[in-house]
Parts: sequence; structure tokens; C-alpha cells
Amino acid sequence: MKPKIQLALTDDWELRGNGNGNIEQLQFHPMRELKRIYSAHNVRASFNAELMQQLTFRKFQHEHPELKLLADAWDDIVRESFRQGFDIQLHIHPQWHDAKYENGRWKLTADWSLLKHDAAAAYQMIAAGKEYLENLLRPVDSNYRCVSFRAGAWCIAPSKCLLGHLAKLGIVFDMSIVGGIFFDTRNIKLDYTQAEEDFLPFYPRMDDARKVSQRREEIICVPTHHFYGSRKQVFKHHLSVAWRKAKRKAAPATIQAGSSGGESYYQEWGQTNHRSSLNRLYDKGIVPYLKGKHLISDMAQLDDALLREMLQSIRSRATRSGLAQVPVILTNHSKDIRDFAPIERFISEAAKADEIEFITLTDLARKLQAGAFPVRRATV
Repeated sequence: MKPKIQLALTDDWELRGNGNGNIEQLQFHPMRELKRIYSAHNVRASFNAELMQQLTFRKFQHEHPELKLLADAWDDIVRESFRQGFDIQLHIHPQWHDAKYENGRWKLTADWSLLKHDAAAAYQMIAAGKEYLENLLRPVDSNYRCVSFRAGAWCIAPSKCLLGHLAKLGIVFDMSIVGGIFFDTRNIKLDYTQAEEDFLPFYPRMDDARKVSQRREEIICVPTHHFYGSRKQVFKHHLSVAWRKAKRKAAPATIQAGSSGGESYYQEWGQTNHRSSLNRLYDKGIVPYLKGKHLISDMAQLDDALLREMLQSIRSRATRSGLAQVPVILTNHSKDIRDFAPIERFISEAAKADEIEFITLTDLARKLQAGAFPVRRATV
């Protein structure tokens, strides 16, 4: 008998991490498109609203009236989405802390990793974001509350305080762990390659969410799904990267100068990687052909073939779990979507599958609290 897959579609709804981008193009329009797709297939989904951005717009709205207009529009679309049955939950990017707004552009100088902020500052950011969302949405539904959290750039572990902060604020589960990710960039240092659980819900050690606790804790971790793309798709990916680089080099300087700024943002994510050139070649050019390319299950980054491989990975891991029903969290970054068609085709296929049920993050929290899913503990 096939296990029931409780699939939670999430979207990290935000501007670019350096503050760049047009809010209508990167947030409002893609959210409307995603809602159209979900509604067409009777799918319930969740949006993780990045609150530090909104709080910062509000902070400067009296000096810059254009920011108030944008912040009001942000509130309106969040309320509208919630009324339409979509779930809204909490996401925090701490680089907005102490931001400056100069000549119509944001200057973000704070650390991108919540792990690098002191305990008091981290608590204040999470608490302020939660309070803002609940004050915004409880007039629509008095039962609304923030029950889940995703840290910006997945930065939740190791930390002596972050999980405790979430538990104190009544967050039911965190979904910042993604097995296998490793970042060594100018902004983020993170290593989840040795995460002890990367598929099923688990009780985390309160000082390190990469590790499974031996006891029941105040908060649960539900990993965001990841998988390994096939060798065939790795080859296609490398061809695509080479083609894009060739096109950029061939593009006239005037076109490059007139770009939207997105290109410079994505360079922020280039791996610093202090390893030797030979080791880097092995990691990027050889390892993916041996075991497949590690991929976060981020719908904005996957084409049709990889979305199918992702779904097959979910089905295989759910079957191997031996459980009757399994929660699985996918992610998405609406600011990165260039083509909605693969996402729509994936949603259409998944919505027809008998063993898949779409749930919101609020649904998932309630099921966890009701004991519908086993929560893993470490064995002695």
C-alpha cells in the first residue's frame, strides 16, 4: 500500500537578499500567478512572508511616502491571500536589521545569517515579525497564529538560542534544515552535510538542529526536502550553465550595463571555496556524475525533468520510511521564477495523484500536535 504523502508547498516571499528588486515584479505579480495556478487545481499552499523587509519599509515610511504605499500594498495582498484560503507564515532575513535607504535604494549592512546576531537581537527580530503578522491577520480570522518558521538562507544551526526563541514564541515547528547543503559564500557559512535527519519530522537538539535529540523537545523540526538529480540532468545543467556564460560574454556592454541588478545579486551566492582548484573540479565536475547533483526542492529552480525526478524521490523515500503517511515540505522563491509553466505542469500532475494530499503549514502544525505523524528521537 502506498504511503499518503502530505505535501506542503511553500514560497519564500521576499525581495532579493541585498534589498534589490522591484516589489511588484518580484513579489506581487508572482504571488498572484502562483495563487492562480494553485486555485485552478484546488491546491492549498503557504507563503512564508519575509517580515524584516516589511518592518523596515514601515520604519522609513514617514520620511519616504513611497515606502508607505508599497508597505500598504504588501499588507493588502497578504490579507487578500489569507482571505482566499492561503496560509501565511514567518520568514526572517536579518540583513534588513539597521538598513539604510539612500537615493531610492536600500543599503543592507547587517549579517545575512541569523546565527551571527546576538541572542537578544535575534529574539527581537523573530518576535516583531510574528507580532506584525498576527496583528495583520487576526482581524480576518481570530484563530490565526504563526506556527512555523524558516530562517533566511536556512541559517538555524548550530545555535544555543534560536530554537529556544522559537519555542518561547509558540512556534510549533522549524523547517530550516535541508540535508546536504553546504555554503561558504561571502555572506553565509553553513554546513548541513552531516544532518542526522533530513526527511522525517524529528525532535532537534536545542543547541544544534542538525542533530536529533534523545528526548521530546519544545519544538519539532521538519526538514525541507532535497534530492539528487540524475547524471543526465547534471549533464544538461552543465551545458545550460556553459551556454548562459557564453551568452553573457557575447552580450554588448550596453545590455550588461542595463541589467536589472539580479545578476549581481546572484554573484553574492558564489562559493568562496578555499579548496584547491583540483578539489573544486572534483566537487563540481566529478562528484555530481558519481552520485547525482544535490538539489534543494525549490520549484523556481527546477525544470520539468527535475520536478519529475523530485517527485519520484519523494515517493521513494516515503515508501522506504514504512509509514502510513509522511509530511514533505517543498520550497519556492517567487522572486526567481522565470517560467511558471513547469510549476503549473507539476502541480497539475501532483494534484491528480491518489497518494498526494496538499496541506498548509498550519495544517501540518495541527497534525504534528495531534500526533498524526511520528516524530523521531535519537536512540541511546
